Formats: sequence, C-alpha cells, structure tokens
Amino acid sequence: MNHRRAAWPLLALVLIAPAASAESRVERGRYLVQSIVACGNCHTPQGPQGPIAGKTLAGGLVVEDGPPYTAISANITPDRATGIGRWTDAQIATAIREGRRPDGSLIGPPMPIDLYRDISDADVAAIVAYLRTVKPVRNKVAKSTYRIPLPPNYGPPVGKVPDVPRSDKVAYGRYLAGPLGHCIVCHSGPKDNGEPDIENKLGTGGMVFPGPWGQSVAANITPTGLAKYTDAQIKTIVTTGVRPDGSRLKPPMGVPYYARMSPADLDALVAWLRTLPPR
Repeated sequence: MNHRRAAWPLLALVLIAPAASAESRVERGRYLVQSIVACGNCHTPQGPQGPIAGKTLAGGLVVEDGPPYTAISANITPDRATGIGRWTDAQIATAIREGRRPDGSLIGPPMPIDLYRDISDADVAAIVAYLRTVKPVRNKVAKSTYRIPLPPNYGPPVGKVPDVPRSDKVAYGRYLAGPLGHCIVCHSGPKDNGEPDIENKLGTGGMVFPGPWGQSVAANITPTGLAKYTDAQIKTIVTTGVRPDGSRLKPPMGVPYYARMSPADLDALVAWLRTLPPR
C-alpha cells in the first residue's frame, strides 16, 4: 500500500474542515442577545434591585408610558402558553424584522423594526436559534396600548439580507450601531413629535428618558460630543458606564449588556462613531 497516497484524503479533510473554534449559530445568537442587541434591556422585567431573578426575557416591563402609547414588552421565552413557544422559526424572524405576529397583528414602537429589517439572515437565524434554548417562563403580560394609529406594515416582506463583512470596520460598526444595537434610535435628536430624527440629527443626542432613575438625556455621540475622549475611553464608557471624570451613565443605556461586547466589535463601533458628521 502507498502510505503517502493514503494520507492525502485525511490531509484534505483537515484542510477543508471548519475550525474547531468556529462560532455555532446558537453561540452567535447568545452573544448578540446578551451583548449589543441587548434584548433583555426591554424584555426582562425589572424590580427595585434590577432584573427580576428567574424572569429573564419573560416580558412585562413597561418600556414607555406616555400620551402616544403605553408599551409593555412581550414574553420572548419558549413558553408555549405565554411566550413564543408555539411560533415557528420563520414566524419569530418575521416578528423581529417585519414587526408582524403570527396572528397578523403589528408590533408597535418602541420596537425598532425599521432598523431590524436590515439584520442579516444569518444573524436573525442565530437570534432565533438562541431564543429556543432559553428557559421557558410562564408569564402572561398585558398588551401594549396605542393611542396613535399604527401603520399597516413597516414595508414589503424582507428578502435576503447578506452579512456585513467584519473586515470592514466602519461598515460593521454601522451595522452594530444601527440594525443590531439600534444605538442611533436613542442617540439621534428628536423630531417635533418626539420620535428620533435619524435622517437629519444622527448621533446628536438630546432624547429624554424619564424613569425611576429620574431623567436621563442621550449624549451627543458625533465627533463633536466625543472629541475629548480617546478610543479607549469611549470603550470604557460603553462597557462600564463610567466617564473619565467618574460620573456614571443612567438607564436605559444597556451597560451590563455592552460589557459583554468583544474587543473587535468595540473597535468597529468606535471606528464608525469617528466617521459621523460632527454636529
């Protein structure tokens, strides 16, 4: 037997097999949900001491309560009676990216569907795969109440959405701050109706968020607002909630989630922030 020739198939398998450290779909979904997407920031009910133990992603948090609407987060655990356990993967993906439940009803604000429409096919599949693995929690929550008309839809059905290459730091940072993290929703100045004006006031801040913490105001994250900070300081602020002068960020900034962001993602986010028009 020619032992050199017999070794070739094995060598070929080694060369073409995926790396053992490759990220699985569930691992990618866990990372996204628990870091930049920060689903629990709205979908985990809160008590006086923070997130209520045993109710991760079980909904019931009053996210916004004002004249236009009272928005209460949904239970997105796999509980079959009160959560999304009876929904198909495709139905969950449609709810995330198109804002439509299996019964045809529309998910209203502040769920940032306009941005979620651009989450890539691979990432929305990863998020769905991870949500299937979380602990089902029986928690029936009240429905949101809207005192404004909702649109009939958020646009045509979402087609194929490719991945954004991580090798392009600025493009991937834009993806992190937009479709995934929706940072630009909170950090863009408001229109006359109070909604963020992403088109004209991208990154300028000024949105006001009242809550048990008192009142917080979104910062200007354009180069005008960040000029006094180094890249390393911006990363520290995002992941610890502490500014160089010792002052702390207030909710709803999801610092406990952003603390789990990878160094590469933080690099990309800062690279994109530096490219914003100074305002």
